[in-house]
Amino acid sequence: MYFLLATRSAVVSLPRWLSLSAFLTPPSLPRSLVSPSTRLLNGQLQVVRCYRYRRISRGSASSTKKVKDSNKAVDDKDILHLAWWKEKLLVCRKPSTVQLVGRLAYSNLLGVDDNLKNGSLKEGSLNWEILQFKSRFPREVLLCRVGDFYEAIGIDACILVEYAGLNPFGGIRSDSIPRAGCPVVNLRQTLDDLTRNGYSVCIVEEVQGPAQARCRKGRFISGHAHPGSPYVYGLVGVDHDLEFPEQMPVIGISHSAGGYCMILVLETMKTYSQEDGLTEEALVTKLRTRQYHHLFLHVSLKQNSSGTRRWGEYGEGGMLWGECNSRSFDWIEGDPVSGLLLKVKDLYGLDDDITFRNVTIPSHNRPRPLHLGTATQIGAIPTEGIPCLLKVLLPPNCNGLPSLYIRDLILNPPPYEIATTIQATCKLMNEIKCSIPDFTCVSPAKLVKLLELREANHIEFCRIKNVVGEVLHMCESSDLRAILELLMDSTWVATGLQINFDTLIMECKWASSRISELITLDGERGQAISFYDSIPSDFFEDMESSWKSRVKTIHIEEAYAEVEAAAENLSKAISEDFLPILSRIKATTAPLGGPKGEILYAREHGAVWFKGKRFAPSVWAGTPGEDQIKQLKPALDSKGRKVGEEWFTTVKVEQELSRYHGACDKAKARVLDLLRGLSAELQTKINILVFASMLLVIAKALFAHVSEGRRRKWVFPTLRGFSMSQDALAFDGKNGLDIVGLAPYWFDVVQGGAVHNTVKMESLFLLTGPNGGGKSSLLRSIGAAALLGICGLMVPAESATIPHFDSIMLHMKSYDSPADGKSSFQVEMSEIRSIVTAASTRSLVLVDEICRGTETAKGTCIAGSIIETLDRIGCLGIISTHLHGIFSLPLNTKNIVYKAMGTTFIDGQPQPTWKLIDGICHESLAFETAKKEGIPEAIIDRAEELYLQSRIQAFSGLETLNGRKCVEEIVTDSDEGHTQLSRIGADTLHHEMESQKVMQTQNMSIERVIMLICQKKFLELHKRTDPSESVEVQLHSVAAREQPPPSTIGASVVYVMLRPDKKIYVGQTDDLEGRIRAHRSKEGMQKASFLYFSVSGKSIACQLETLLINQLPDRGFQLTNIADGKHRNFGSSGDSLGSMAVL
Repeated sequence: MYFLLATRSAVVSLPRWLSLSAFLTPPSLPRSLVSPSTRLLNGQLQVVRCYRYRRISRGSASSTKKVKDSNKAVDDKDILHLAWWKEKLLVCRKPSTVQLVGRLAYSNLLGVDDNLKNGSLKEGSLNWEILQFKSRFPREVLLCRVGDFYEAIGIDACILVEYAGLNPFGGIRSDSIPRAGCPVVNLRQTLDDLTRNGYSVCIVEEVQGPAQARCRKGRFISGHAHPGSPYVYGLVGVDHDLEFPEQMPVIGISHSAGGYCMILVLETMKTYSQEDGLTEEALVTKLRTRQYHHLFLHVSLKQNSSGTRRWGEYGEGGMLWGECNSRSFDWIEGDPVSGLLLKVKDLYGLDDDITFRNVTIPSHNRPRPLHLGTATQIGAIPTEGIPCLLKVLLPPNCNGLPSLYIRDLILNPPPYEIATTIQATCKLMNEIKCSIPDFTCVSPAKLVKLLELREANHIEFCRIKNVVGEVLHMCESSDLRAILELLMDSTWVATGLQINFDTLIMECKWASSRISELITLDGERGQAISFYDSIPSDFFEDMESSWKSRVKTIHIEEAYAEVEAAAENLSKAISEDFLPILSRIKATTAPLGGPKGEILYAREHGAVWFKGKRFAPSVWAGTPGEDQIKQLKPALDSKGRKVGEEWFTTVKVEQELSRYHGACDKAKARVLDLLRGLSAELQTKINILVFASMLLVIAKALFAHVSEGRRRKWVFPTLRGFSMSQDALAFDGKNGLDIVGLAPYWFDVVQGGAVHNTVKMESLFLLTGPNGGGKSSLLRSIGAAALLGICGLMVPAESATIPHFDSIMLHMKSYDSPADGKSSFQVEMSEIRSIVTAASTRSLVLVDEICRGTETAKGTCIAGSIIETLDRIGCLGIISTHLHGIFSLPLNTKNIVYKAMGTTFIDGQPQPTWKLIDGICHESLAFETAKKEGIPEAIIDRAEELYLQSRIQAFSGLETLNGRKCVEEIVTDSDEGHTQLSRIGADTLHHEMESQKVMQTQNMSIERVIMLICQKKFLELHKRTDPSESVEVQLHSVAAREQPPPSTIGASVVYVMLRPDKKIYVGQTDDLEGRIRAHRSKEGMQKASFLYFSVSGKSIACQLETLLINQLPDRGFQLTNIADGKHRNFGSSGDSLGSMAVL
């Protein structure tokens, strides 16, 4: 097998044209000879030529020179590769790299300038041989084994210096081509550095063993290292493991009438999958949440809806363009799948007959993947400042593959049937009482690559045995078998493999039996390392530990016996030739400078030799040991050079040492053949092994999630499908979201401190609340609970009923995107567009502080229109806002429910309760929030003063503004002002503004007058009780189509009705909601608005009602119930007013 691998990967050294065909020659033209052509590379117009190499007879003076043919230029494919490398080199910043780049010549794929020292590309030279390998994988860094180093030249050397931290060979001399490399022992670190920076590496090995004189060693491509796919050559013969990173697919993106399509190709697994109908945001989310090896874009992306020539210039596609424009990508044409697979085969150097398996899972009845904003704000993508959802779903010690599975699960919620199965699996896991396996987690990609390349060692076979053994253990356990059966569907979705349960068990039994027959498993007694007193134990340990105890002795009895016999003969030879000398030295007594000698292991040479000095007798007298001393000869290394003056051996020892090495090599080769043979056998069952390994990953992830959920006291929600027979807009509770005792997922309920909320949602909520009142936390908590529910996982609540949402969309605060040239409001509108276009009656839409990034009046109207649209769609969700002007808009909605985040008063100061209540909250707590965050008190005081002045100016009727000035301000404030005036006319605009001014003046003036009248009265009464206590009247408004909050029920309230006919009605009541409903039931009063404030008792309310009825007419207001003030005389001046609680 070794020879076959080397033969298949070797490059045959045949004479060829190193041509890179003409830059200006179209691909359709034949690759004929053309004149020298030019190309603009890095701003410089360079002449690109290629050279033809031919043999020249020996003895010629020009035998070492190349013959140039200026009529031959580089071919088209090589042009693209050189341009690609040129772009990569432009970002190099190290001074040493920059100097090396200056010595490159782009006349060949290596970038080697033949005019510099060591730059010869003569046929048969090492550089020429490297160029042959490079031509097969032109976009990979090529490392070539040369003795004890892996070397790179030209462009590849520059990449090594820049990213692997290596120094160039020979320093930075200007007369030599760029050369760099790393020692053999540092190869793994160098490969990690290169792949971490996104480069693929092709490794060329030397054929090991003695070479004939003046002959170059044979070389072959031993393997590749790609991002997400490490180099595994030689792993079968070592006794350590290799960590496999997360797979990095090649990604292709196309666009069609159904939306965006993403194609993922895994070269290691030889699989591909498609996800169609994706939104732009979902696609960008996928690009940002996973690493990939290479990106290909289909030309269909250029055909945008805006009709612009630049893709993504306006509208749809802009976010995707901004994401892709900062990355390296290539274009593909034709059929997206076929075109991408061809690119993958070219990228990885695969044969054309290699096939890829389609593992696409049907998207029918499956929720849409999360949008980028949703995934970020909900904590599915770790983001600074946002609680990470992934960290609370699993225990801290559960990471790696199980964590990746949970991440992918919540980013791409499964089909509803699979979510139900996952929940059923978790419930069974929650109930079992028996012990569970360790769940050995092995990367499926690792299994595939090691078995395919025959590089799986005994450690990996032991792991595979554990995997199939744990599957069989679950099958044989009465408690775990049901869990195993349920995991089959989840594993199918994760792998794309549909395997029958009985087939899985049968094949796992076969694999377990086959591994047990051959491999020495953990805990089993293996072969003992040879041991002889006359030979250092380190020698045998190094020679035999690399193959002993790998396979059972029965399979290598002959080779094992041969090694034992050779070791015994070697020990006998050393005892006969070296021990007498040692005995003689020990028997010799001499002062300082006497004879010395010992038997040592020369690890560098793999030999056991005698090391000594001054041991030869001055007079040969036939004493013991003299004959052995005469047999000694200097020890030589593998190249025939003398090792040192103190190292000696004998002919017999060298013969036995050679026989022992030969026996060990034969035994090791036999062991490796058996291991590779087992890899070939198991590769025929690769689908079973991949399925079993992924099943255990899912099992470990779900068991860990259930354990953490139980610790946090989370619950399993009731999953409910939408009632398809119902009218989409008929909300009867059957399609609602119902969560009792909802807690923020980032709080540990066991430790306390979490505020629980109950959410019963059957339509769209319009949510108000103060700053820091918990609006954002509530939206994030609801979104997380709903997402976990539709994934089949536990939720942070006391109980929950969650519908099968087809999408969960959460929009929080937006930030500007300078790279895309978009303001924060543009980014918000882009995300809102995606939400509105994707929302359906089965969607959950959560929008926090809608339209906060633009001018208030227009932002309010945009928000109102969005609310109307979502209400018309009939989705569930919450829209939170500080734009209280929304409640004054004539919205055309049917199912909007007003909700608020509650506040309470502590020591006279309003404080948030973080509880969800019915109604509207007009309190923002802006000043309190600013003060809490450390804004200087002087600034706060001035802000309060400005706020009071602005309110007084507003209440005064806007006397400073006249119609003409209003028109001028609007025209100058908007670029479209003149267009608007020409459309509706200045007179009409003036009339509309005057009408609005009258309405605002009436509301604001009455509010100001009520505050003045009541505060004056309260001050008089308080002087009789507690003159030091401050008094404040807190007015609240109830606009048209609004209802007062439940907190007014049972409270004594004084209210003022602002009638549509500009008249006023003053009253008091303990049932404000009922009184408002009664007033609006009268003809013409449906759009009446109200002002109200709460007092401590009915008696005080009656006094203030009478006071307002009597004094408001004197201030110019027309009342409809003036007569009520003439016969009202309730209450007494001695009543305590107390503090007025505003709810």
